[in-house]
Amino acid sequence: MILPDDTDRIRFRAYEPEDFDDVVRMFSDLQARRFYPEMDKPENNRRWIEWNLNNYHERGFGLWVIEDPHSGQFLGDCGLSFQPVEGAQVLELGYHLVERHRGHGLVTEAGQQCLSYGFNVLATETICSLVHPENLASKAVAERLHPHRRTYLKPDGTERLIFWTEAATS
Repeated sequence: MILPDDTDRIRFRAYEPEDFDDVVRMFSDLQARRFYPEMDKPENNRRWIEWNLNNYHERGFGLWVIEDPHSGQFLGDCGLSFQPVEGAQVLELGYHLVERHRGHGLVTEAGQQCLSYGFNVLATETICSLVHPENLASKAVAERLHPHRRTYLKPDGTERLIFWTEAATS
């Protein structure tokens, strides 16, 4: 599997089943629980890892662990996956960080590497990020990564923001 390029501050690697405790920690603070309430169940944290392992197997990519290249410390995850939007499957750039690592530009840095991966390795035309309108931190990252934005409705009628970048504008 080809991974996005590492930087001085982050290294990408595939998820492993042993990352379970780190995934629990990533989704355990109040901010994460607000937007991912289902992740309070251990089986959903296991499914998160399994979903990514399956994406690697079926597609060759998914969300990857981002870690400190010097210590190997788990920082969060960032990567690409297909998500349903308005009846179509869109390639989404998703990202999550352990609370203590937020606010340092790490996910923006990782996101830039994943955009480059999507356009240069996967040769995709468009990459988006889907954001809950009240998730101000995620919204701020998406605004730094993508030049375009609009609102859409999920099938349940809830509003979401979709940010996107096209290959010609990356």
